[in-house]
Amino acid sequence: MLFNSYEFIFIFLPASFFIYFYLNHKKLTTVSKSWLIFTSLFFYSWWNILYLPLILISILFNYTITSAMVECQGTREKYFSNKILLKTGLVFNIGVLAYFKYMNFFIYNINFFSNTEIRLLNLALPLAISFFTLQQIAFLIDSYEGIVKEKNFLDYTLFVTFFPQLIAGPIVHHKEMMPQFSSSKNKIKNYRNISVGIFIFSIGLFKKVVLADYFAVWVAAGFDAAMSLSLFEAWATSLSYTFQLYFDFSGYTDMAVGTALLFNVKLPINFNSPYKATDIQDFWRRWHMTLSRFLKDYVYIRLGGSRYGEFRTYGSLMATFVIGGIWHGAGWTYVFWGVLHGVALVVHRAWGRTGFRVWSWLSWLITFNFINIAWVFFRAKKWDDAIDILGSMFSLQNVVLPEFLASKLAFLLNDHITFGDSLLNLSTGVDLIVWLVAGFILIMSFDNSVKMIDSFRVNKYNIVFTIILFYISFFHIQRYSEFIYFQF
Repeated sequence: MLFNSYEFIFIFLPASFFIYFYLNHKKLTTVSKSWLIFTSLFFYSWWNILYLPLILISILFNYTITSAMVECQGTREKYFSNKILLKTGLVFNIGVLAYFKYMNFFIYNINFFSNTEIRLLNLALPLAISFFTLQQIAFLIDSYEGIVKEKNFLDYTLFVTFFPQLIAGPIVHHKEMMPQFSSSKNKIKNYRNISVGIFIFSIGLFKKVVLADYFAVWVAAGFDAAMSLSLFEAWATSLSYTFQLYFDFSGYTDMAVGTALLFNVKLPINFNSPYKATDIQDFWRRWHMTLSRFLKDYVYIRLGGSRYGEFRTYGSLMATFVIGGIWHGAGWTYVFWGVLHGVALVVHRAWGRTGFRVWSWLSWLITFNFINIAWVFFRAKKWDDAIDILGSMFSLQNVVLPEFLASKLAFLLNDHITFGDSLLNLSTGVDLIVWLVAGFILIMSFDNSVKMIDSFRVNKYNIVFTIILFYISFFHIQRYSEFIYFQF
């Protein structure tokens, strides 16, 4: 079930909300939690009920492992036993993720490099497996280190399945979620939270169905015609994807945050104006912040972090972002995207040690363009598509200028510079330019949803603003449109 669907907005969400608080009002706390788990599993099963057993097995296995860790604490065999349990849990979780997400990629590469013909498994990627696996890996490690304890199976299941964050995050920790469900004041409807939740949900819905989905049309056209793009078409394609990805994923996060607030649950911040970043480290402190937190806490620091000298630090950074690239998808383009960001962070760290500084505007320009270029590999389905688009972005061999400039710039006419429809392959014109300019203005000049939550007041302006956004979005929910991060 999609957040941006009539079924979710007008049937599923109201039913989940009103019945949950009705049960809490009747002091049926256990039943209300059970109801929320049921609705979350129903939400998950809406896509494909065949994968429901997988998430249930994953929950049961991880709960059993962590419960055993708690039981072993205080015994003489504590360290040894818990270490074995942790390794068992990690092998299980990583193994399940590797089987469903990477097995075909692994077999394909064996066939390619060994000239064999091993049959591909053609497994469909279970929905949300990347997210609920990371969430439970974090819980395993935290349980092993004694940071968290959970003896209630119902609470643990709710922690994993809570539907606002189940499909594509934010990636949450047990210690920041479960106290909110246990709080007695959160079992009563909070009308400020409801107001803020609807407000933020409407912003996220608008980002997705109006902004991201409009850019998606031009992105698809550009990547489909990757071999024949002109200079301007290639840049328009890459920038369109840069904006599509941001508005799509931050829109999802806004809707998740807004939905959770209806239930008096505050999800962690996941985006903080990432395209305003003035260096690559700053970008990763702002983009998909809960993933960055996971990579830092459970990969980078575990590899040594910055504790063992610069060379080891550079290696840890590279390994962390290669793993981050692989987590996003089973393909060499994702791996290379991770390598690019790892190299960028190494260069940033090395540059910082020199003591040289550049102007903030230049630093922003370099950072934004690097991110924009790297996203091409993230989006490309094939390596050749990425190379073709990047080749066109940095080539003067195929420049098409607008027709109205022909009389004034006729002296430029040659084999490589022509006049005509400069965005022909994207089936658009000046409207795309307008949308790109609007995208820049929105991400650079306006407050993000985090600041909007903090400053929100129930007043006429915000009520009218919410109604307008929702009204416009309502008439753009016309087709099946998944969120980009659903595929990860």
